[in-house]
Amino acid sequence: MIRVPAGRATLGLPRDGRFGWDNEFEAHVVEVPAFEIGALMVTHGEFLDFVRAGGYDERAYWDDPNWEWVRKSGRRHPSFWRPTASGWMFRGMFDERPLPIDEPVWTSHAEAEGYARWKGMRLPTEAEWHRVACGTPDGDECDFPWGDHPPTARHGNFDSHRWDPTPVGAYPEGRSAFGAYDTLGNGWEWTSTVFAPFRGFQTYPLYPGYSADFFDGRHFVLKGGSPRTDSSMLRRSFRNWFQPHYQYLYAGFRLVQP
Repeated sequence: MIRVPAGRATLGLPRDGRFGWDNEFEAHVVEVPAFEIGALMVTHGEFLDFVRAGGYDERAYWDDPNWEWVRKSGRRHPSFWRPTASGWMFRGMFDERPLPIDEPVWTSHAEAEGYARWKGMRLPTEAEWHRVACGTPDGDECDFPWGDHPPTARHGNFDSHRWDPTPVGAYPEGRSAFGAYDTLGNGWEWTSTVFAPFRGFQTYPLYPGYSADFFDGRHFVLKGGSPRTDSSMLRRSFRNWFQPHYQYLYAGFRLVQP
């Protein structure tokens, strides 16, 4: 766990002519209390402990909508896993392989929350993600976790160089100033923040439904990027979002200590 002191996080983009989707505006500063967060995303091996402990059968780890979803769907493990007589397999883009215990687990938001409750922790907020990914101990903020220079293949698993994840922490040159690995690439990261407009939000006339149709209180913000995310989309203001029960996306998570 990384201890991050209280400080500021700048979310969003200023309206100064640079490109951004409508939900990225307007730039604003959030005061973030001190918190502790995982330096690494949760791995398959760690999530396997939750499965083996019967986490999908324990009501205490799920809120009402998520528990109803687990019961009705019969979900017992992440969608990219497949049980076999000899053990668990991971379903990659083009093939299956034995479950790689040191790679990030990709799950739905509901399953990430269930695991977090089992561990006595929680998912980070969007502002906490910004703070640990792009903030610095001296109070400054960077365009990227590693600094202000553009991303390269040395900084993370993105830009379609690979189809599947790599072991967590495999790109030390992409580590943030606070010591968080893989905040860009290797899997989107779920947050606990409900997808909603920033103050000053305006729809684009040519695409008015891009974001506004999803401000329904039933979608959660994801940050970072996946192996398939183009480097041009790795600006820190970029916001992805999905419903909590959608399982088929390259999305993992890291935990915050209450």
